[in-house]
Amino acid sequence: MTGVITQSPIEIPKDKIAELAERYHICKLSLFGSILRDDFRSDSDIDILVEFEPGYTPGFAFIDIQDELSQLLGRVVDLNTPEDISRYFRSQVLAEAQVQYVKN
Repeated sequence: MTGVITQSPIEIPKDKIAELAERYHICKLSLFGSILRDDFRSDSDIDILVEFEPGYTPGFAFIDIQDELSQLLGRVVDLNTPEDISRYFRSQVLAEAQVQYVKN
């Protein structure tokens, strides 16, 4: 079993994350997966969960968001919405996700 970490092993530029979130109508952005555990490695991707403003559908901008986050964080990003996560482990992911941005 792997342990949970309390601080991210990489720098998260929260001001730039907030700018990106506002631009793409993201109301909540969270980290989940190995970045929150002690099995995060130098070649690990970063799992990010986003929730969009009600009524907003990102369409192809979803890929732009993923690419911009990859550039900001210096790693490959695997971008998901709660609906993308398998129902078999969605509740666990949502419970363990570490919120990085919430729209005021």
